[in-house]
Amino acid sequence: MKSYITVEEILMRKHFEQSEVVAGADGLNRHLKWVNVVEVVQSNHHPLKGNELILTTGLGWKEQLDQLYVFVEQLIACHAAGLCIEMNTYIKEIPQKVIELANLHQFPVILFQHEVLFVEITQDIHSLIINKQYQLLSDLEKYSQKLNEMMLEADHHEQFINLLQSYLDVQVVILFKNGTVEFIPCMNEKQKTKVLNIIEKANEDTIQKPVQILGDTYAEVAIISGKRELNEFDSLILDRTTTILGQFWLRDLYVSEKKLDKEIEWLTRWLNGDIRKDFLIEQLMSKNIPSSLTGGVVWVCKGNKDVGHFPPKELTYFKLITRTIFEQFGFYLFFTETNEHLVVITLDKRKSDNWKQRMTKAFQRIKIHDSQSRKSFSELVIGAGQYVKSIIDIHKSYLKAKETLDLQDFVDKENRSHFYQDLHMFRMLTLLKKQGDLEETVFEYLEPVIEYDKKYNGELLTTLKTYLECNGSKQETSKRLFIVRQTLYHRIEKLEAILGGDFMAAKNRLELEFMLLAHEFLTKNRKELYYHSPAGI
Repeated sequence: MKSYITVEEILMRKHFEQSEVVAGADGLNRHLKWVNVVEVVQSNHHPLKGNELILTTGLGWKEQLDQLYVFVEQLIACHAAGLCIEMNTYIKEIPQKVIELANLHQFPVILFQHEVLFVEITQDIHSLIINKQYQLLSDLEKYSQKLNEMMLEADHHEQFINLLQSYLDVQVVILFKNGTVEFIPCMNEKQKTKVLNIIEKANEDTIQKPVQILGDTYAEVAIISGKRELNEFDSLILDRTTTILGQFWLRDLYVSEKKLDKEIEWLTRWLNGDIRKDFLIEQLMSKNIPSSLTGGVVWVCKGNKDVGHFPPKELTYFKLITRTIFEQFGFYLFFTETNEHLVVITLDKRKSDNWKQRMTKAFQRIKIHDSQSRKSFSELVIGAGQYVKSIIDIHKSYLKAKETLDLQDFVDKENRSHFYQDLHMFRMLTLLKKQGDLEETVFEYLEPVIEYDKKYNGELLTTLKTYLECNGSKQETSKRLFIVRQTLYHRIEKLEAILGGDFMAAKNRLELEFMLLAHEFLTKNRKELYYHSPAGI
């Protein structure tokens, strides 16, 4: 598809029948985008964008012919397509050094030996350019329609690439993120190395476009032409092709995800700890997952409604997004579902020392992507179990993941975490509550403060919590509570009177912080605390 106009084509127009190319004949294949009339030499620069054909009568240097050399230098620097000069009006000859300069840079210099009407030339060429642009838009639309038709029947991405290659008559290279490289048409090893070096330099000989799937680059498609200069039309055609490729590959990934949903039986046995190691390894190897895994962790999630109530397409889409993102951070994923939870087995293929940081980043990426796509899973509550070094022990992580998920309901937002290992304090509170003496312990420490607040409508409990969080900084505490210093001093004096003047000592402070945390836990647990005399308990 020839999508551009060259200087050589312009020479075939009627206004150029009597013209003469006196220099830069090797540059007649230069692309032409517009025509400008320029008469005055500007000392700094010309307002040119590149690929313009310049028309001039030489009025600007009729008295100083040497200025023509400077003028041509400026045009070459601005990447003009060529220079047309009307002779015998103001100038009679072209200096030899100008001709040599133009030949050196393959910059066409065209002479009119008789008077011409520049307005007719510009109208003619501009009409040609505009008509060509309309034709290109029409061709682009037809190409896009062809891609959409192929999308309904294509069973391999090579069909789209073959269309791209034949339409533009270029070399196409696909660089997949996993390291695989495809060349269409095929090339020998020496040619492949040469083309890859050209792509790496990323110069005007190539155009590269990424194929985006779920916000990540799945592959890059590059086109290279040794026959002609690539242009905007080539870029648009490539852009349409990469867009349809992204849709095609996303469809394939979606179908693959649906097939994986049928593997629930052996995954359930794995989560229940009822599976032989040799059978497990056999299943993993069938999925091209190596046995040299460093460990694994299970996480479970739930939303505002049961997982089973989500539309199947939406659930599959979420799995696809999650798998794609987690694979970028070095994890293999398996999904299974219960009536209430989505269970995700996460296998680690990298070093285990930073697994938590990588999972945290993956969760953050999912949240960002989910908020942008406005899916129903944006409010998911997640609980991740302990990391196990042997994948046969994955059931242990599953049990802890469910425990972590249950704890999320009783943890305030400031202390909430997806990970089991971050919630040890709340697990201790759960155990104490099961023993039945947690309320009594909280009563013993905090009753005087709470009773004061009830009696005087005070804010001592909130002040105590904030004061501890600010490490005893009165300035920071007053700012966070939006109160003046004197009010804060008065409250601290009341706290000292109730709790003792040394309540900020290390041991006393640790006990108070634990009891405040327990109070919040019990409140979240929707258990009323009755503060009355111990004899009444």
